[in-house]
Amino acid sequence: MHAVDVMTPRVITVSPETDVREIARLLLEHNISALPVVDDEGKVLGIVSEGDLMRRVENGTERRKSWWLKSIFAGANNASEYIKSHARKAHEIMTPNPVTIGEDEPLHRVAKLLEKHHIKRVPVVRDGKLVGIVSRANLLRGFSMTAPDAATPATTDDREIRDAILKEVEENTGVWVDRINVIVTEGAVQVWGLVESQEEKMAVQVAVENTPGVKSVENNLGMLPRGVGHF
Repeated sequence: MHAVDVMTPRVITVSPETDVREIARLLLEHNISALPVVDDEGKVLGIVSEGDLMRRVENGTERRKSWWLKSIFAGANNASEYIKSHARKAHEIMTPNPVTIGEDEPLHRVAKLLEKHHIKRVPVVRDGKLVGIVSRANLLRGFSMTAPDAATPATTDDREIRDAILKEVEENTGVWVDRINVIVTEGAVQVWGLVESQEEKMAVQVAVENTPGVKSVENNLGMLPRGVGHF
């Protein structure tokens, strides 16, 4: 399998001038830990992670995500005052010039790349423009479907099935596809990620089952914590 077979294709991004508060809101709303910074043409300029924000928030006893992100919106004095007097924009806090990969990068090489650079995710680019992102979780899900040295790679049919499922989910179910990941191997489908209700989980299930070429479905979708995604 290759990066294109496991990557999250709908990536939440920000521009270099995006405000720190907006970055925090996006991380909370989409239940993600990092997002790419891109220019107007879709070129990846950097990555902003929870860690980049946390380094700008001082808390003497605890640094839980639920505290430091929500404190920004609540106007807690230490976080608010620090942000006002220090970095405010994505380009000021991002990790610049991140490692990127192409769509055809084999999964075992992606895994080695993450390990070598001590990173948790890597943007996927085509002709220099962002088309997806592969995280450690994406890799594990891919490896769970087929061993890294398996002789049978993902086929064009599997990729067409995956594209069809994501399109159906995005256009007709109301589920945010940036929160889910679909892995297809010889028609066997695994769905991972987070949704807001049992109805959304079932909607994805139905969308997968109705997609031509699907032989089986393993629905591993979980529920978002209550209140996440709504402001």
